[in-house]
Amino acid sequence: MLVSSKPARRVLHVLFLALFLPLFALPLLVIVAASFATNWSGALPSGATLAHYRELARGDALTALLTSLGTALAASLAALTAGTWAALAAQRLGRRARRVLDGLFLLPLAVPSVVVGLALLVAFSRPPLLLNGTPQIVILAHTVLVTAFAHQSVTAALARLDPAYEQSAAGLGARPGYVLWRVKLPLLLPSLTAAAGLCFALSMGELSATMMLYPPDWLPLPVQIFAATDRGALFSGAALAVALMATTLLVLLAVSRLRTRAGYR
Repeated sequence: MLVSSKPARRVLHVLFLALFLPLFALPLLVIVAASFATNWSGALPSGATLAHYRELARGDALTALLTSLGTALAASLAALTAGTWAALAAQRLGRRARRVLDGLFLLPLAVPSVVVGLALLVAFSRPPLLLNGTPQIVILAHTVLVTAFAHQSVTAALARLDPAYEQSAAGLGARPGYVLWRVKLPLLLPSLTAAAGLCFALSMGELSATMMLYPPDWLPLPVQIFAATDRGALFSGAALAVALMATTLLVLLAVSRLRTRAGYR
């Protein structure tokens, strides 16, 4: 909604800050403050220290962070590949078939993620696909949970794509494979990078399904954060949470730069 008068804009800015600070910024600032504290008995934390971050660098937290990065990158790549392929294939389907396909991709989002974890645990606990107790089942769970976002993002981008580019290339004698790789996918690159960033961020923070599936040698950072807070180490858990947020933000900033460059091209 466009507001022309300065007083009205100022009121909207004040309302935005009044909603944004307590709902979004303040909880994050509390976590950051707690990560540097040893005690919090009053209105503000006390006992400033870097010990929690030193423990993070020396302990198992770094391994857990790398595990989360590996899981998120693998799941994002798999989700982007599956979602893009399905969105491209759905263009040749009828309206009803496309609705059925959309429903199948959105089904994991319609149920709690712990249900998805349980379903995969039951489905892959026996041969011939015995994945229980392996890192692959964690990556598979994350892929199932985030593929819908990649599929919807690419589907929306395809709906906005001008068919004249594809028709012109085909009219000049280009083969379908050449049109796909040299025309359509480059035009979709900004949407693909945005979908990849969203899938990565969602995978980095996934906990419920991961709790049911992770093996002892594949411990993602959200699980370690939950374990730390569950045993009462709130300040250590806060430092882990800050590390998770910072890493995710850095990756998203890198993806945003790639998306900007793709948009300029």
